[in-house]
Amino acid sequence: MGRIRIAAGSIRDLTDEVMQFARQLGCSGLVLNTPPLTGRPSYGSNAIGGSYWERPGGSADVPERWDLLELVQLRRRIEEADLRLEALENVPIHFYEQAILGGPDRDRQIDNYCETLRNVGRAGIPVLGYHWMANRVWRTTKHAKARGGATTSTFDFALVADAPPTHGRVYAEDELWESYVYFIERVLPVAEEYHVVLALHPDDPPLPMLAGMPRLFRGLESFRRAVEEIAPSPNHRLNFCMGTWAEMGLDEMYAAMEYFGRKGKIAYVHFRNVRGTVPAFEETFVDEGDVDCARAVRLLDDVGFDGFLIDDHVPHMTDDTIYMHRSRAYAIGYMRGLMHAIQTGTTPTFDSVA
Repeated sequence: MGRIRIAAGSIRDLTDEVMQFARQLGCSGLVLNTPPLTGRPSYGSNAIGGSYWERPGGSADVPERWDLLELVQLRRRIEEADLRLEALENVPIHFYEQAILGGPDRDRQIDNYCETLRNVGRAGIPVLGYHWMANRVWRTTKHAKARGGATTSTFDFALVADAPPTHGRVYAEDELWESYVYFIERVLPVAEEYHVVLALHPDDPPLPMLAGMPRLFRGLESFRRAVEEIAPSPNHRLNFCMGTWAEMGLDEMYAAMEYFGRKGKIAYVHFRNVRGTVPAFEETFVDEGDVDCARAVRLLDDVGFDGFLIDDHVPHMTDDTIYMHRSRAYAIGYMRGLMHAIQTGTTPTFDSVA
């Protein structure tokens, strides 16, 4: 159990207050999700890394890659706060949307993505999370009532079953697999060379098709195809989102956690809970959904998982902030309590709250 650590997640805007908050909760580090980096270097064009707008196809107004110096400054700022930058996840979707769609600009976008990977590695950042959702994460409401009047997100496919295609037409699953193979076969060697782990997130919600866009990564077999058949590498692993896997079904979630955990294929875990499965589900507090979180932590420990857990998709509590400090503190405290109890052999049984 001592191998597993907890980081604060879902951070976009890095502030001194957020770092202090993470330290107070006993977190090892931070995971930043789509940080608002400008992509514009503040140094001369002859410095290491070059400058974005000097490259063919570039645009100073809409950059499509992250700059080295900004990444180094980000990591150093976190380390100066006695934390570590555990991972970055999700470059902006416009960085590689054409790569997902197999569009005419995909080669340029893949070249830029490779340069982002080089800069992430040069900056000493070990993990870059990514996904293959051209039309992103979907929820049908973000203000459903949760325990005690907290608000949470839900999804009901019946409400969006007739949604028009988000990208102009209906794409075939084979098209997205072809573009995925084309992308990963070009970017993975760069990740290997620059010692960066690429961590693949499942499609959320994990449906076969949503608004004209196939959702490839919706079950164990599709992940086996990606990380074992198409692109097997120690640098290609999973961002194991417990909530999204639970949306597929608990048997699928536990089976995938054990299977990929034993193979060392889980880079880190989005530790969250849901009630229900596709086509309709709701997000919950970490202690009240369908997932037995104590079982999940024991399983991760049993398979030798040595990565980190992060809080993710927490409900919004009374008088909470936009970042939802109260709810995140509850989730992280719960996770730390579970880990301590399992480590000491005193796993508690949690009664549901009335």
